[in-house]
Amino acid sequence: MYAVQTKELTRTFGSFVAVDKVTLNIKKGSIYGFLGPNGSGKSTTIRMLCGILGPSSGSGTILGYDIATEVEQIKANIGYMSQKFSLYDDLTVMQNLEFYAGMYSLTGTAKEQRIEEMLTMAGLTERRGELTVNLAGGWKQRLALGCSILHKPSILFLDEPTGGVDPKSRRMFWDIIYDLSVQGTTIMVTTHFMDEAEHCDEIGFIYEGRLIANDTPASLKKGLPGLLLNIPAPDPLELLEQIVAKEIPCLDIYPYGTSIHVLVLPEQEQAFGGFSYQVIDPALEDVFVYYVKNQRKELTA
Repeated sequence: MYAVQTKELTRTFGSFVAVDKVTLNIKKGSIYGFLGPNGSGKSTTIRMLCGILGPSSGSGTILGYDIATEVEQIKANIGYMSQKFSLYDDLTVMQNLEFYAGMYSLTGTAKEQRIEEMLTMAGLTERRGELTVNLAGGWKQRLALGCSILHKPSILFLDEPTGGVDPKSRRMFWDIIYDLSVQGTTIMVTTHFMDEAEHCDEIGFIYEGRLIANDTPASLKKGLPGLLLNIPAPDPLELLEQIVAKEIPCLDIYPYGTSIHVLVLPEQEQAFGGFSYQVIDPALEDVFVYYVKNQRKELTA
């Protein structure tokens, strides 16, 4: 069963195509990572799925509800958290939770119990009376998550939830995401952190509005053609220029941290015998580079 299904979902703003015929099938209870650079269409897609923005064409369902005609049913069954956290800085931690509890029509004992559960999850039990504006980024992040899941939504949309927080807070946040998934919550998360995407059940790469890859992290990495060579270099850009100038045959070449990554066919490997290289397993970043370059070739062909 799928929690999210879309078929050729499209959104235009005038002549600009923000989301271009995106088709998704996200399984219930899974974590789906939605990756892409800024401006690629991630947030616009999420907003359409949440019923915030209507599609220009195409179709989609969330938990069986139509995103164009059953918006209120969708909103009642989902949680949504954006990078801006949607918190009220002039309210205390407790007041923010009580406000969102009211938004979700929680009352009585159920409301009190759920608020206490969220305070515990966020580690804010002892800080319930503190103004939200005084919280550090990681604490605000967990409070915002608590507010978005007070009503125990079946599906949770997280739009760049770890942007602007420190690595430790990111790890703690993902621990919570895993726990929610184990409990049966479907999670769709947009991110530009490749290390986060590694831990998703499936991921989609969106680029210039188009879904250019969609599979498990392992399958995407296995789908990269040829061999990937890692060549350490004191000056990676200089080494890249040297290799390009020598016209050594390869499928692709690009700087990667303090190294050069070279994608080669097996028969091309020997041409790099003069370099101190290692054959390595590709990371998702390598996969993304490959698919983006292929997409650019298609668009300019």
